[in-house]
Amino acid sequence: MAQQQAVDARPDGPAPIDESPRRVRLVFLGVMLGMFLAALDQTIVSTALPTIVGDLGGANHLSWVVTAYMLAATATTPLWGKLGDLFGRKHVFIICIVIFLIGSALCGQSRNMAELIAFRALQGLGGGGLMVLAMAVIADVVPPRERGRYQGVIGAVFGVSSVIGPLLGGFLVDNLNWRWVFYVNLPVGVVALFVIATALHAKRPETRPRIDYLGTLLLASASTCLVLITSLGGTTWAWNSTPVWGCGIGAVVLIAAFVLVEQRAAEPVLPLRLFRNRIFTVCSAIGFVVGLCMFGALSYIPLYMQVVNGSSPTVSGLRLLPMMAGMLITSIGTGQLISRTGRYKLYPIIGTALTCVALVLLAQVDEKTSSTVMGLDMLVLGLGLGLVMQVLIIAVQNSTDYSDLGTATSGVTYFRSIGGSFGASIFGTVLNNQLTSKIATAQGNGTLSPQFPVQQILANPTSVQHATPAQQPFVAPFLHIYATSLQTVYLVAAGITVLAFVLALFLPEVPLRTATRGGGQGEAAGPPTFRTSAEEIEGMITRLSSRENIWERYGRAIDRSGVDISVPQAYGLFRLHHAGPITQEEICRRLKVTPVEISPKLDAMVASGRVQRDAAGVLTLTPSGEEVIGRLSEARLALLGEKLDGYSPEQHAELLAMLRTLADDSLDAPGRVFTK
Repeated sequence: MAQQQAVDARPDGPAPIDESPRRVRLVFLGVMLGMFLAALDQTIVSTALPTIVGDLGGANHLSWVVTAYMLAATATTPLWGKLGDLFGRKHVFIICIVIFLIGSALCGQSRNMAELIAFRALQGLGGGGLMVLAMAVIADVVPPRERGRYQGVIGAVFGVSSVIGPLLGGFLVDNLNWRWVFYVNLPVGVVALFVIATALHAKRPETRPRIDYLGTLLLASASTCLVLITSLGGTTWAWNSTPVWGCGIGAVVLIAAFVLVEQRAAEPVLPLRLFRNRIFTVCSAIGFVVGLCMFGALSYIPLYMQVVNGSSPTVSGLRLLPMMAGMLITSIGTGQLISRTGRYKLYPIIGTALTCVALVLLAQVDEKTSSTVMGLDMLVLGLGLGLVMQVLIIAVQNSTDYSDLGTATSGVTYFRSIGGSFGASIFGTVLNNQLTSKIATAQGNGTLSPQFPVQQILANPTSVQHATPAQQPFVAPFLHIYATSLQTVYLVAAGITVLAFVLALFLPEVPLRTATRGGGQGEAAGPPTFRTSAEEIEGMITRLSSRENIWERYGRAIDRSGVDISVPQAYGLFRLHHAGPITQEEICRRLKVTPVEISPKLDAMVASGRVQRDAAGVLTLTPSGEEVIGRLSEARLALLGEKLDGYSPEQHAELLAMLRTLADDSLDAPGRVFTK
């Protein structure tokens, strides 16, 4: 019955444009360049921050250089995804590239910190669209059988670009100047713009979604109010000041309005019903803390290295590699272990505990700590973060009904990203408060001379390495103050991580569905994505199916169907079925083989009675051959359906249609085919 429904559920929309392999590769290149730039700019400024502050001033607002980008990018991702559905991905993707490039150019031209922060927010608006549309653009041009591999590469590019960001930023600062941290985007972005504009076909969307403009605006505004409080409270604004109270009241009012709007929205940006799912709520909270700690650490560890150790921006970027290596190792490894064992709860418990231990270790670092010790501490931090990140997606997908699968997956990655925005601002406030307090105390007890240029050094922290002979006696006390102020930052982070550890203890563990055992590193480290439930299911199945080679797929389909046929014969039938009536000469031309090579195989197919050759030499399938094609397709459909344990495909027409497409495509393998 389910199989017959699947047959009847074929989509009636227009057939997708047949993209040539060369065009697909060009589009993929353009998407990768766009994704690379958007992810790179989350972390590239971390090693350049001390130099930027030295040139522009505004040390108290340093954290906003990171926060403005991440907040703008994260808050607008659901809106860009919907606009892509509404107006077509090509046009919206091009608009996002243009916005990103304009923001990059303006960042490089900034004359003060206020301008840089504003232009970073503009850059983030475009970057958010690049990240969320990358998966959708690939879905427009890549057949389902290949999509899982491409999406995995997208996730890997996101992770790798986040890793090399601090290193590249340091290299540019050392060899050019900090403005090239932003100018480097321009040539790469222009190439991406040209490739997408010329290679990607504009496609008319088949559906016109209802966009939750008001919900998106309210959520972004509430987040901004909260970040303003955490970033400026206690420094620019007194805690009991009118601006702090205003932002606090505004945040409460905006959140209340958001709740009311989401209850009535046709397609809410964040459906409130998700929070009735305990696993979603717990994973979102853990993800928020993980994002907070990860991006907070990325922002302030390079600052310690450059100010306290006197490292160059390039060296400080290199010294972050142990943390990134740890994240990649445990993120990839955890996905493999979960796939084999079907259990996931242990990993976030160990991961949050390791993260907490690492932050406590970082809180012991002072001006005398060696590079080796610092590297080991960061390795432990990376190992801990990687253990947590992988599980959040898997646990949520495993516990969510099909109807909410897409929004739940998007939601948990959204909270991780918004946590990063809060992390940079919270840690910046703690650092500024600690420095102000400890410097005042040191000046009061004579440890620091009133003539020591504290304000000048705070405006340009790395200038302490160039102190005059008269200032030298006070350099060591200042570095001690700076190091111990950063210790407090990591103690606060460790305390917040304890909350994540407690939450992990209460994370329910339920038996894993088969489909959720296909997670990879790309899912863990990738950007926030807003895909439909069918698209999430498609990604799961293609990742699982990619573990089988083509002969295994055919062999299992043959076994399930009960057809008496060899794998090569079945493969050949599908090639002929896809190519339609065709002559042996045309087959030789397309496959670039000689008649001597292909004739015995074609003769055997004709002898089997499943292929016929007319007087003109044209080859077509016989009714017997078509029957074999149908039975193998139904068998493959049944095998794919078994991977969706718990999702009840027979209850969802779009899921059945998607399974039918995947079943056909997975037997229509790439390679030496008869098609053009």
